[in-house]
Amino acid sequence: MSAGITAMSAGITAADAAACSSRSFEVQLLAGQVETCAEQLEAVRARLSQLQLMQWHSPAGQAYRSSLRVQAIALSGAREGVLAAALALRRHSVHVAASALPAAGGY
Repeated sequence: MSAGITAMSAGITAADAAACSSRSFEVQLLAGQVETCAEQLEAVRARLSQLQLMQWHSPAGQAYRSSLRVQAIALSGAREGVLAAALALRRHSVHVAASALPAAGGY
């Protein structure tokens, strides 16, 4: 059994490990870009919220304010989804890095 594990370990080269590490880093960079998108969504949502606070006296102005509220809520939901995607990417980067490890007891 030990010979089988040794043979599996020998099949993984330093180049394989480095390639997995590089891909993991690229996935982490992508996660960072996705997190930046979430920050931008939050900035837009905050600006919409500021616009909502303005006094709108006409019926059209009040309808516009109501529309801004709906859009701000939608942006909050989109931000949560984008943050969930970033978290999934962060988790995936760990699995990419570990993919060079042998399947049988290579922890």
